[in-house]
This record gives sequence, structure tokens and C-alpha cells, in this order.
Amino acid sequence: MKSLMILTILLPTWFGNVFAQKGTYQVGVLKYSGGGDYYANPTSLPNLVDYANKKMAAGIDEETPYVEVGSPQLFSFPFVHMTGHGNVVFSANDVSNLRNYLLGGGFLHIDDNYGMDQFIRLELQKVFPDKQLVELPASHDLFHAPYEFSSGLPKIHEHDSKPAQAFALFHEGRMILLYTYETDLGDGWEDEPVHNNPPETRERALKMGTNILYHALVKGGYEDEK
Repeated sequence: MKSLMILTILLPTWFGNVFAQKGTYQVGVLKYSGGGDYYANPTSLPNLVDYANKKMAAGIDEETPYVEVGSPQLFSFPFVHMTGHGNVVFSANDVSNLRNYLLGGGFLHIDDNYGMDQFIRLELQKVFPDKQLVELPASHDLFHAPYEFSSGLPKIHEHDSKPAQAFALFHEGRMILLYTYETDLGDGWEDEPVHNNPPETRERALKMGTNILYHALVKGGYEDEK
């Protein structure tokens, strides 16, 4: 329980239009087993952090290290990002560690980089067999602060002519996990030459990513009272 208490203390406080003082917390990339490329999009999270720091004075540490899902070090990160194209396998220790992390105040953002969906859904059932992913409507706070997305999750890359969807897991009214599907946000965060996205597409992806950081780190995963 001690590590869970430490995680809660690490969460920053929101004042005005800034996240926190520079370098007060750090975000990481989740490393997992199964053969999937957890290391895909290596420039994504660093670019998102840089964008949030410059546009919102977010104060996030510029280093975005990899952290293993079953490691005690997971509790040092209030926010972790996960991506990949293929298989994901959580061991019994991974399942227990990730569950404790999320219930203890942590936040996981999963971005399917095309091909992860069938695997990650099964693994999430191991972590929370009593919870179901809930699709977020366009009216959810996630899409309205600090940037406005009136139609909900933006579509960054086209694959199967499917709409972009955002799913979440909740615990006691708090969003603990966000799963973005058929959008490829992480591709939009990468260095411009990697995918040659138009500037407006990259900007849209980075703004949506900033909203995710804001909802997780600033609002603690809670939606405003209506």
C-alpha cells in the first residue's frame, strides 16, 4: 500500500491555465511481453510532452522512459502510454501490478497502432474481469478541455473505414484507463517526416493528446459535475 500512497502524492495540482511547475512529474511508455512492438512510435510521447509544455506550461519532465508493466517502478509514473501493432501478454504479476497501479491513482492510455485490438481486450479482461470498456460520447469532458473536439475523438490515419472510438474503464467515478481505437493518435504525435502528416493533422493529434494528459493529470480522471 505504501507505493500506492506515493503515487497519489506525485499527482500535480492545477492552478489557472498551467499544469504544474516544470519537471514536477514524469510520464512513461509501458513495456510489455508477447512480441508486440511496445517501442513503436518512439518520438510520439516525447513530442506530446514537448507540445504540452510549450502550449500549456505543463511542466512535464522531458524524459519519457520505458517502464515494465510488472515493475514496482510503474508507481513512479502518474501516467503511462501504451502502443503497438500486435500481441500483448500480461503475466500474473503484470496483471496484479497493473491493477494495483490503476486502482491506486495511476492512469493508462492505450493507443492501438493498428493490430493490437484483439489482444489488448483479452488482457484487460484479466486485469479487470468485473469491468467493461465503455465508449465515451462526444459530450465527455475529455473532448472539451483544454481544446475543443465537438465531434469526439479525431481520426488521424485511415485503415478500415471505421470511425475513431474512445473507450474507458472507470473505478468509483474516476477514469483509470483510456483506450483509443482506429485513430492512430500516436502516429500523429511522431516527428513530421515519419508519416508526412499535414501540419493540421499533427496539430489535431497533439491537441487531443494534450486533452488526455490534462484529463488524467490535472482532473485526476474525473469528469466535471453536470
